Amino acid sequence: MTKLTLYGYYRSSCSARLRIALDLKGIDYTSIYVNIKDDEHLEQDYTSINPSRSVPTLLIEESSSKWSITQSVSALEYLEDSGYSGFLLLPKDIRSRAAVRSLVNIIASDTQPPTNMRILLHAASFGADSQEWANFFTDSGLKAFEGVARETAGKYCVGDTISLADVCLIPALWNAERFKVPLDQFPTISRVYEALMQHPSFVKSHWQRQPDCPKELAGYTA
Repeated sequence: MTKLTLYGYYRSSCSARLRIALDLKGIDYTSIYVNIKDDEHLEQDYTSINPSRSVPTLLIEESSSKWSITQSVSALEYLEDSGYSGFLLLPKDIRSRAAVRSLVNIIASDTQPPTNMRILLHAASFGADSQEWANFFTDSGLKAFEGVARETAGKYCVGDTISLADVCLIPALWNAERFKVPLDQFPTISRVYEALMQHPSFVKSHWQRQPDCPKELAGYTA
């Protein structure tokens, strides 16, 4: 029997991707919370399982082995490739799969990395306004996402079935709200956002609903 452990942080959008996908698929897992603000990701015990010193990490324990996946998109694809029941998050037809992967990479490669806490702190050390920096990269990434999704969306990002594109988009939009990026300029994204935030897996996975979220920030209600 395979046991999964998710190391994450309440405000990490990459961690949220895994929370959403695991809940959609109905997969049981154990959560371990890594407090980035307290530098717990830099401690030796954690870096031994994730040399990137980032979250999330998905730890897989099987009967004869224990190993970890240290990047969220790789972990999402592992959940697809492993044949877990529940939602399939990659479409079967090749054109739709390519569209999903394009949208995933707009978020995972172009939008989220420049707004990572480590990058924001480093930019600030050179005198950059971290809020303006995060706003710029989030806004430009979402403009690209909107341009693609405008052609592929149905009820959700690609057609009428939830996919990895949706799983990656929604945490990015939580970040966009934090960075004060107006979402009404993105009609397709806004429509998909409204639809997905009626789904229990996305509501449950919201950063304000996580056990490690500070009490003064907690309390999201749909």
